[in-house]
Amino acid sequence: MAPPQRNNTAGAGRRLSRRSLLAGAASLSAVSALGATTACSRVSSADTQNGGDLLERLKAQGTVKLGLAGEQPYSYIDKDGELTGSSPAIARVIFERLGVPKVQPFPTEFNSLIPGLNSQQFDVVAAGMYITPVRCKQVLFADPEYEMRDAFIVRKGNPKNLHNYEDIKKSGAKMATGTGYAEIAYAAEAGIKESEILLLPDQLAGLLAVEQGRADVFAGTAVTVRNVVRQTKSRKAEFTDAFTPKLDGKPDLGTGAFAFRKTETKLRDAFNRELHKMKKSGELFRLMKPFGFVEDEMTDMTAKERCA
Repeated sequence: MAPPQRNNTAGAGRRLSRRSLLAGAASLSAVSALGATTACSRVSSADTQNGGDLLERLKAQGTVKLGLAGEQPYSYIDKDGELTGSSPAIARVIFERLGVPKVQPFPTEFNSLIPGLNSQQFDVVAAGMYITPVRCKQVLFADPEYEMRDAFIVRKGNPKNLHNYEDIKKSGAKMATGTGYAEIAYAAEAGIKESEILLLPDQLAGLLAVEQGRADVFAGTAVTVRNVVRQTKSRKAEFTDAFTPKLDGKPDLGTGAFAFRKTETKLRDAFNRELHKMKKSGELFRLMKPFGFVEDEMTDMTAKERCA
């Protein structure tokens, strides 16, 4: 049974306690397990030659199934057990305008999102997923909603003076990040092997690992790490200033977007048209601001630019 849905973002900016975040993570795991048992409801695309017909079928059934990962603030369970986050909030608005009034969550682990989408367990990835050339070969991205720098969770006072991936490499600090996160590639750019990284399910696990001394630093997106430190009111950890990591020798701002199956160009294009209207009017930022995003994290970059 999916968590109850809301058609607005009320409560999006509420502070969450450590207990609430832990309970939310447990709830997401339970919902994910349930979703895995209901995958037989997946719908295949009947028209793969002319941009797909998924949008028309979604309109007919009135519901779109969203693939989500439990990463705050992109998609997560709040203290009331309800699914929320910037991606579900955007999805509710856009799909309603496309004639699909209901969204149904399908929570899963982050690194299962693309396989789940392509095996038709759900219709769209709505998890703030970074656009990368490798992923562009597997899925069709909408234009991004945001661009994001990285930041670290470190122990109070930042005793190892860690401000970027090069600092981690030089100091020999123990790094943690999320399974499947783009931060793994950023760390590799600085010479940190994936085998040396502690891979964890989410940013809350990262905060706990730093607090407990199992890791010196947890790397994530700036909005993710600053939100979890603030909302848990951690007394043992803090977040660093945001910085721009490097990839292939160049500064790289991560950009997050919705993802669709490669055959569903009609749905992706319709989604993009509504997204561009929201960007132009300022509605997109107003929708994302309560989840901790700031205005300079909005972007006009396109998926085509990122995929290139």
